[in-house]
Amino acid sequence: MLNAAAAERNKEPILAALRDSVNTGRSLQALEISSGTGQHVTHFAQALRNIIWQPSEYDPQSLTSIEAYRAHYQLHNVRPAIHLDASLPYQYWGGIQPESLDLVVNINMIHISPMACTEGLFKGAGVVLKPQGLLFTYGPYAVNGQITPQSNIDFDFSLRQRNSEWGLRDISLLSYTAQKNGLFLEKMVDMPANNKCLLFRKESLV
Repeated sequence: MLNAAAAERNKEPILAALRDSVNTGRSLQALEISSGTGQHVTHFAQALRNIIWQPSEYDPQSLTSIEAYRAHYQLHNVRPAIHLDASLPYQYWGGIQPESLDLVVNINMIHISPMACTEGLFKGAGVVLKPQGLLFTYGPYAVNGQITPQSNIDFDFSLRQRNSEWGLRDISLLSYTAQKNGLFLEKMVDMPANNKCLLFRKESLV
């Protein structure tokens, strides 16, 4: 069971934002893309029992950690973790069917992965979400070409030094990418430590 200090700090604020955003009165199906250690999905699943959670990861070590958390908490509403590369089309997402999900959650991936992963995230979410389904992302972002405060500027610089394909993405770019895939930025929620939750809604065909 790996433990990420940041996940421990932010899991409760993110849960509060999730609780405000989803229907807690009926059964829902959710996919978490890039589940990391498994701390988030097990925390959310304990609090939101009406949601069946599908964790996923690209990193094998993280997949092992997610399974350790599942075994520890014995949660009936968390499925076994699947390997998922967000840069690939949804057909490679472990058999998840089009319009089968109410919620897709993605925490702290967009800035620590190539842009192809972000594009794949929006493209895939646009397919697997039901009409009016929600893509919920969390992390630090640039706003209208500006990164604030200085700590986020420094963080962006350090990410780009580690990998030239990484870095904080601009919300306007994400909104444009979402719209190309039938998703629309419905809400932005300011979060602790200069992060935000972005809520993208899949447009109904009606």
